[in-house]
Amino acid sequence: MKAMSSAAENDAICHDTVVSEWFSEAPSYSEGVGDVYYNNPMWPGEAHSLKVEKILFKGKSKYQEILVFESSKYGKVLVLDGIVQLTEKDECAYQEMISHLPLCSIPSPKNVLVIGGGDGGVLREISRHKSVEIIDICEIDDMVIQVSKKFFPELSIGFEDPRVRLHVGDGAEFLRNSAEGKYDAIIVDSSDPVGYASSLVVFCATWQKVCGSILIFQDLISICRITFKGSVHYAWTSVPTYPSGVIGFLICSTEGPPVGFLNPVNPIEKIEGAVEFPRELRFYNSEMHTAAFAMPSFVTREVNALRHIQPAPKIICVL
Repeated sequence: MKAMSSAAENDAICHDTVVSEWFSEAPSYSEGVGDVYYNNPMWPGEAHSLKVEKILFKGKSKYQEILVFESSKYGKVLVLDGIVQLTEKDECAYQEMISHLPLCSIPSPKNVLVIGGGDGGVLREISRHKSVEIIDICEIDDMVIQVSKKFFPELSIGFEDPRVRLHVGDGAEFLRNSAEGKYDAIIVDSSDPVGYASSLVVFCATWQKVCGSILIFQDLISICRITFKGSVHYAWTSVPTYPSGVIGFLICSTEGPPVGFLNPVNPIEKIEGAVEFPRELRFYNSEMHTAAFAMPSFVTREVNALRHIQPAPKIICVL
């Protein structure tokens, strides 16, 4: 239902949301007089806007519309289907946290899988971990990779790590064909769980060993508490250009040696050269790791309430 509600009644083109030198994150387009806005189920009733200095790229792949522009305050901006994916100024708060929250919670991770992440930022952060031997990445949209290599070299540098093995295709299908227990950590860096990405996020939550992902909080946490027999935790970070300024991570582990998550057992500061390579860490550190699990009171109440809610059997069948 969420995927259906996100579909525009007409072909709204994300590039046309640049009106009067402003990009508006609620998908819109100009038709005659005024702008027509479509309901975005992720952030109903609100829109986020950035001032545009120059449009650098606009195109349409098999899967989505891609826009890159230079903003007045946040540097270059990557937009997919009318939704901001990253900006040069604040990408560190997302890329560093989604990578190091899981990888610093387990000792000596060796095999890591990234679902999505075509900009290369998560790969850049994983490369700080010397214990990692293989980094598989499955990105469905090759155009995102190529655009990122051209316009976001500070992120796409992650593809240059010789440990990286690129697979262009569907992440859910890739996981179906992967051996159980193959990866020590799986990081889901996909689009928001609506539209074509909706099945991917839920499917990955069923299979991954340790994960961090953007999520619709209430929908997924109750499912994960049933699916994962280890631990399930919610963490968050602050990203100014994400609507509401907050991105959440659902971090789960399978049964086996307990994974605490709340305090890093593999601190980034003790990994030789990790803080500086390939560039100095700008957001993540061990103190931020622990602080990310501190919740406002209303969120704590919701999480505690969800502990007692069992997902309906039909939901489990969908997985």
